[in-house]
Amino acid sequence: MRAGRAALALVVTALLLTACGGSGDAGSAPVSPGPASTDVAHLQKLVDDAESAARSAESAMADD
Repeated sequence: MRAGRAALALVVTALLLTACGGSGDAGSAPVSPGPASTDVAHLQKLVDDAESAARSAESAMADD
């Protein structure tokens, strides 16, 4: 179970870095008042995909 949570954290982190560009150069980006609804929907899809990947990984580990 601990490995599954670690895998989920890794997948979510990778997806968020991919979605955000991962450049780390936030100093030049303008600050918006809040996320647009499309951004929230996109992030929710990324989280859902990460959870699905974690479930698949846990299932594969349970089979081994």
